[in-house]
Amino acid sequence: MPELLMSCQDLSKAFGTAPLFKDLSFGVFEGDHIGVVGPNGAGKSTLLKILAGIEEPSDGIRSARKRLKIGFVEQDPGFPEGSTVDSVLRGAIRGDHLEEYEIDGRIAVAMGKADLVDEHQPTATLSGGWKKRLAIARELVQEPELLLLDEPTNHLDIDGILWLEELLPREPEAFVAVSHDRYFLEAVASRVIEINRAYASGLFDAKGRYSEYLVKKDDLLAGQAAYQESLRNRVRGEVEWLSRKAKARTRKAQARIDSAGRLKDELKDLDSRSKTSTIGIEFAGTERRTKRLVVTEGLRKSFGDREVVSNLDLILSPGMRLGLLGANGSGKSTLMRLLAKLDAPDAGTVTHADKLKVVMFDQHRARLDPGISLKRTLAPFGDSVIHDGRSVHVGGWAKRFLFRTDQLDTPVGRLSGGEQARVLIARLMLEPADLLLLDEPTNDLDIPTLEVLEESLLEFGGALVLVTHDRYLLDRVSTQLLALDGQGGIVPYADYAQWEIGREFEAQKPAVVPTPAPPAPAPKPTTPAAAPEPAKATKAKAEKKKLSYLEQREWAGMEKRILEIEAEVESLQAATTDTAVVADHKKLQASLSKLSDAQGELEMLYARWAELEAKVKGA
Repeated sequence: MPELLMSCQDLSKAFGTAPLFKDLSFGVFEGDHIGVVGPNGAGKSTLLKILAGIEEPSDGIRSARKRLKIGFVEQDPGFPEGSTVDSVLRGAIRGDHLEEYEIDGRIAVAMGKADLVDEHQPTATLSGGWKKRLAIARELVQEPELLLLDEPTNHLDIDGILWLEELLPREPEAFVAVSHDRYFLEAVASRVIEINRAYASGLFDAKGRYSEYLVKKDDLLAGQAAYQESLRNRVRGEVEWLSRKAKARTRKAQARIDSAGRLKDELKDLDSRSKTSTIGIEFAGTERRTKRLVVTEGLRKSFGDREVVSNLDLILSPGMRLGLLGANGSGKSTLMRLLAKLDAPDAGTVTHADKLKVVMFDQHRARLDPGISLKRTLAPFGDSVIHDGRSVHVGGWAKRFLFRTDQLDTPVGRLSGGEQARVLIARLMLEPADLLLLDEPTNDLDIPTLEVLEESLLEFGGALVLVTHDRYLLDRVSTQLLALDGQGGIVPYADYAQWEIGREFEAQKPAVVPTPAPPAPAPKPTTPAAAPEPAKATKAKAEKKKLSYLEQREWAGMEKRILEIEAEVESLQAATTDTAVVADHKKLQASLSKLSDAQGELEMLYARWAELEAKVKGA
């Protein structure tokens, strides 16, 4: 039985009179890999801070095993001004009473785990993704028994997320991660906890992968809905009985009246908990019929000596949903700005259809003035907005995006990250578009909102270019992917799965080194005009006796076969980089399979060659 690391009994948290969550009870055990999900505002981050001991619950008990070492990685990590990678890691274990060589060893191990290479690099020069890696390394260097992570995939590019997916199952021994990244949860979690008022206990705790949690959740809610309907019928019957019995004259009748009251209260509670608010997202297209909305020819863009876009030819048409893949800094946002004509290319052309309407979602949210109220941000010129040709009051429009009326006067700078993302989406929906450019629209959005966003993007009739680290949304929405390598290279893929296959193949491909030529076969005896010297004739005869008849035939044809397989391997390697093959998932898989078979046969031939040669030479 795994040992209990931490237990929570009837935890509640409220800010003022508004409860965030109530009466949550669960335990965290050794070996637990827990993913925490739930709608925005459910209190996931607050719960994580209570588990870390940073905040106190309003009610209930949080108890941890004695001397339990806990690590906590917050959403947006910060570091001291003027700090370096080394000083951050060294500072994390300064009070652990370790010898200097132990400190150096731990730092080296932590840097290796996070792929950090320069201990002297100032933290101020790190990108958001590398700051997140350093924040994780800062906790790992302390060797925690329980690691708590709040949205750990935020700021990480896809390579960083894949790195984290490989790291977490290995260590630490137990972790709790709040995340909205469904592929990430599927990869790392073996237990999922959903915080949601829809459940009587305030949470749903399911063992298994994220996909198994979804199945169990559907079964639970279906059972709850069936019970709710049954309860509704019973209440309906009791109400009819009560309407016929104006006065209770017996104890039995009074007991039935009391029972009916309890049933009505239970049904009211169930109805209240099962009532959910869903964001309404619907991007407005212009229904333009033009086939070529945007055309690029020979597009190039460089920053100093580094070329990020090289000789790109591209056509965007209505219904095309193009996803962009690449590491942070590889040029995805730059390509978007080029397509929108916000930046000028160094070479090549970007041609827009006549009067093309372009709408862009900026990942930095630069279009939001933090000092302006939510009301003025949504409706700058009055108390209403125009959507789909109709006037909608700003209060109703805000409600559609899950904002309360009392939030209308709140400055948008005081809204949460998820709320700011919803504000931007609300503004974008008011602008009819032929081309929709979305740069990281999913940051801070909860899973229910992501699902609605996916459906809206699938229904959008114009062209879409999407940059997101949410691989599930990218895979489901995109009709084609472009992978940018940050050096100007841009490779097309049919879907995310094909990109993963190509990535794995590149990682496994050995370094290109000159292939040593196989040993030359033994020279065939010739018939000279003069008789050979007796000593040489005797030696040749002795060598031939070391091989059987079948081995002699095998030896004679081996050089030709090796040359044939080497040529086949070269041809198949070239095919795997052919854009026509790479763009076809089935063709790429077939080529990779054939390449693997050919390389295996070549290795066997080399091994057999060495074996026969040893016999010939008498080794």
